[in-house]
Amino acid sequence: MSLIGIDLGGTNVRSGRVNNNSLEETATKKITATGTEELILNEICETIDKVIEMDVTGIGVGVPSVVDTEKGIVYGVQNIPSWQEVYLKDFLENKYNLPTYVNNDANCFAVGEKYFGKAKNYKNAVGLIIGTGLGAGLILNDRLYSGTNCGAGEFGTISFRGHNYEYYCSGQYFIQHYSTDGAALFESARSKDTKALKIFSEFGGNLGEAIKLIMYSIDPQIIILGGSISKSYEFFRESMWESINDFEYKETLKKIKIECTEIKDIAVLGAAALYLDAQR
Repeated sequence: MSLIGIDLGGTNVRSGRVNNNSLEETATKKITATGTEELILNEICETIDKVIEMDVTGIGVGVPSVVDTEKGIVYGVQNIPSWQEVYLKDFLENKYNLPTYVNNDANCFAVGEKYFGKAKNYKNAVGLIIGTGLGAGLILNDRLYSGTNCGAGEFGTISFRGHNYEYYCSGQYFIQHYSTDGAALFESARSKDTKALKIFSEFGGNLGEAIKLIMYSIDPQIIILGGSISKSYEFFRESMWESINDFEYKETLKKIKIECTEIKDIAVLGAAALYLDAQR
């Protein structure tokens, strides 16, 4: 059995064929972000056509937006103005005659870790993407939980210190407070730049507060960090845990695991895993 996973971003689309828990072949294409809905649908299909084979049994798609997961309707995709209400599931099922599942990118990250990564052996897990924003996907009782309106896990939008958690716990923090980006800060920290290390320490403290919120709300066994900022984990890990360590329930604190993803192609694998999760 093979599956197709599709990761749609604001600038590129990447499709891959997944077989026996590994990514066999991929195809990437730059999308015309300002193009029509139909044009971008065709660009997605160009990548699918390059990797699809006769033994493919299903398709999964991850998108950076809100999704009606039951009907597979995509709403208001970031950086793609024409994609305000796209019946993506219907379009792909009609074209390829294969069951298709659509969800947002954070949920794909979480379910990808459940089937291919560090959440395999846990019933309750959170996948936390730390990049230009802060997004989370939830695995509850061995299944992906998206909520009624695909809004479960949106911890980043909760008010915090006059803004919200995303403002303090994503790349936005570095830009808004220090006029730099995460990549530049990472390089400075690697060179043991004192200011960069201090900024990451502040960031870790903020992230620890968000993680405590997740622990109180979801009580997961493991939280898996992904996204571009997670690559700097070594520089904010200590301060993050200092913040978490005043968590009220000490037995929970002893058991909780927080780790970084080790899967390079988690976005494509996670999209494919939507099919696996739907079969449970």
